[in-house]
Amino acid sequence: MSSLVDLNELSTLVPIVWPANPGKPKDIQRFLVKCPAGFPSPAADYVESGLDLNDYLVKHRASTFMFDVCGDSMRNVGILDGDKIVVDRSVEARHGDIIVAILNGEHTVKRLFAKDGIVELRAENPMYRPIRIKEAEELHVFGVVVGVVRNMRPCQR
Repeated sequence: MSSLVDLNELSTLVPIVWPANPGKPKDIQRFLVKCPAGFPSPAADYVESGLDLNDYLVKHRASTFMFDVCGDSMRNVGILDGDKIVVDRSVEARHGDIIVAILNGEHTVKRLFAKDGIVELRAENPMYRPIRIKEAEELHVFGVVVGVVRNMRPCQR
């Protein structure tokens, strides 16, 4: 059982463009205070200048892509089924990075383990075993995951 990124023969592979219309993207308003995940804060009256998601997540526009995630193999690092991951192909993958890999022609998102001559793709869910890359297998690193986007209220289909 693996958690593959469904690309429909790479047809869903598109560069990130926020928003879809031309011109300067509209910034999203940011608050000056942190948002605690515990008790509410009365200090949420101050708004900072906008946050452009391109500036925040996209450092290399021509080499940045977005993938739809399916499966739960990366849930322990907060990458969930239905999320979108932002992947930068220009970032060199290192030991410990979360990557989109192409293993024997199939795409998957996993953590790269590359140490002491061992190369593995590791899930962040104990239900999945590491995938140790054997000499006869073909592994390509598509790119490094640099961000996650989640819609907390996805539309009903």
